[in-house]
Amino acid sequence: MSHFRYGHGQRANEQVKPVNPEIRQYFDPDLPVYGPWKLWQTKPELPSTEEILGTEILGDFVALTPNCISEPWASKEEYLEAHYALIREDSVAPLRNAVARVRADPFMKDTPDISIYEKVFVVGVTLARAGLALHIQFSTRRAGKNIAWAYSNRLNPGTIVALTPKNNAFLSKCVVAVVACRLLEAVEKDPPEVDLFLASPNDIEVDPHFPLNDHICSLAGDIDAPGYINTEPCMDFMPLSDVSALDITTKYDILKRWPSQPMGKLDASQWSALNRMLTKRLAIIQGPPGTGKTFTSIAALRMMLSNKAPKDPPIIIAAQTNHALDQLIKHISVFEKNYVRLGGRTSDPEIRKRTPYEIRQNQGLLTIEGGLMTPMRKKQNKLAAELDKLLQPLAPSNNSKPLAVSLFLEHGLLSQEQVDSLQETAHKWQQSNLPANADPLTAWLSDCVREFDSEYASDFGFVDDDIDLEYEQLKEIEVEHGRYEDDWSAFKTRFFPLSPGLCSSDSAKVSRTTLEHLLKEKDFYKIHKRYRGAVYDYLREQLIAILEKQVQRLAQTYKDCSTNFQIGRFERDYCILQDAKIIGMTTTGLSKYRGLVSSLNPRVILIEEAAEVLEAPVAVACLPSLQHLILVGDHQQLKGQCADYELCGHPFYLDVSMFERLMINEMPYAMLQEQRRMVPEIRKLVAPIYGDLLRDHPSVGDHPLVPGMGDKRSFFFDHTAHESNDISLY
Repeated sequence: MSHFRYGHGQRANEQVKPVNPEIRQYFDPDLPVYGPWKLWQTKPELPSTEEILGTEILGDFVALTPNCISEPWASKEEYLEAHYALIREDSVAPLRNAVARVRADPFMKDTPDISIYEKVFVVGVTLARAGLALHIQFSTRRAGKNIAWAYSNRLNPGTIVALTPKNNAFLSKCVVAVVACRLLEAVEKDPPEVDLFLASPNDIEVDPHFPLNDHICSLAGDIDAPGYINTEPCMDFMPLSDVSALDITTKYDILKRWPSQPMGKLDASQWSALNRMLTKRLAIIQGPPGTGKTFTSIAALRMMLSNKAPKDPPIIIAAQTNHALDQLIKHISVFEKNYVRLGGRTSDPEIRKRTPYEIRQNQGLLTIEGGLMTPMRKKQNKLAAELDKLLQPLAPSNNSKPLAVSLFLEHGLLSQEQVDSLQETAHKWQQSNLPANADPLTAWLSDCVREFDSEYASDFGFVDDDIDLEYEQLKEIEVEHGRYEDDWSAFKTRFFPLSPGLCSSDSAKVSRTTLEHLLKEKDFYKIHKRYRGAVYDYLREQLIAILEKQVQRLAQTYKDCSTNFQIGRFERDYCILQDAKIIGMTTTGLSKYRGLVSSLNPRVILIEEAAEVLEAPVAVACLPSLQHLILVGDHQQLKGQCADYELCGHPFYLDVSMFERLMINEMPYAMLQEQRRMVPEIRKLVAPIYGDLLRDHPSVGDHPLVPGMGDKRSFFFDHTAHESNDISLY
């Protein structure tokens, strides 16, 4: 059922809303910008074949600008270009290095950081709203183990892969693709199956305006209040106040008269951090373990939400992982029901109800006047019909018979005279085992062809993997690999299975020159029977090459439709998000939904566990409308993780988050200092890190003793056994 109106009359329970032009403008490459596009701004999103094969690299090393972490950047343009290059190299280098190793040793087995798949065959085409994907089968023989797909990170959606012909092994041929969809029931098949999007040009768009540039790039330490706070500095502290009497003043000018006594069960350091979070346009909050980072963030959000005017844009919150984001949203949902969880990867059923998909299911019909979804859906359906007609000869239903002779005539591979020779002789010598209406090629080929067969060993005799994961890893994998209705319905729309069909039953090689000479024969029955299977293989190969070009043309048109369809989805989802008070997403979502989020013109973005987030994803969050950025984390607990270890440390420091870099440069910050989690004996273990800045709350002395350990609170266990390792996760 469509959620859009096709006629001119409005239907019952139908909402009609105008399209937001800012979304389409965001994706328009022809909009004027401040100065010409730089080369790095026009690079395709996915790496090129040359990048993966390393042919673009001059010398032995990739030229990268060192990351400047101890002094200001010369300009925001230099800052953005350097971090774009670093984050791109971190994504590309592992695959480029893997390709180089396979090129040097084509028969190598899987390693902890390289997965190699054999017998990769296209078995279908999937038309999704997001684009045209190839449905492939493959073998995991080189893994050396039976993969526990339910707990494996292999071939996650978004994983970049490289494909090469078996006889080339990346010497000169490389096709770059990205995993589009990995359903558990598909990869657990024998053989496994996934869908791939092939790489295509996709311009990178970077806003010329970069808010907070003076602090993030130039490291200016004098941080003012957000613009909207300067305009309306009075805030009501009732959400944090323990008193309910009407004669008690709870409204304060937070820039001139901050309350002297903490409220809402906040300790002194949390109260100071709350002050910074509300009054500074760039607020950095360091929270050692057990000091209540999330508790303080929730207090700040309660204050901002309760003082938010009806027309104010939503507040954006983000976290590195789906699990961490859901934990934060659970706390928010206690006091604020009008939130939206952007992105469908949540395992919490209550939060799931607040995804755009679920909200749409509970709303009436929604029409976007002038929106792109309806016309693009119609165009995609028309292209799907064209593709269906084009690929019909290769469908499995035609697997047991040769391709029709009319196809070869239609595409100029056989002449009318050759076709007539086949038809005339077939009528004269009708075989008893063939139906009267059999295609003349079937009679001509007789037993010269057989069904193509690609055998996959079932389990190679391998043992199953042992699963040895931490709880947090399991929860995140569970969320990442869950199949949700909106993900699936958004991906798969129409599937066209493909079959390799028939091939020559004679394995003897026939040269191309011989085949081309034989195809000059006007009477096909003069071609000796031992060559007929090879001639058919050659004709089929030529026909598929012609069909491939037509499919490529349709795929490019379909991709353009899919891009506009995604813009149309953003136009639709904008109508849901604009009324929300708070919107949560992962830091990956900040990039994925940037065009949509930008159209909301948010003023406030809060990022939890910001010390774990690489700098580039945080820079992406600096939208033109941003007035207030809050970073909460602890760089002394966790750092950002890089895929390419060589980019960690000197001189690139990609593992240094924006949070840590700003701390290194002594930007103003607040630190939470009273911990409520660890007993003193355990807290002393982190004393070399935090010194006397971390204090114990009196409640930690009330923790019960650990059964079986007497009065010991901590104990070091020494062992010589090796740690277990699960190769299926790599």
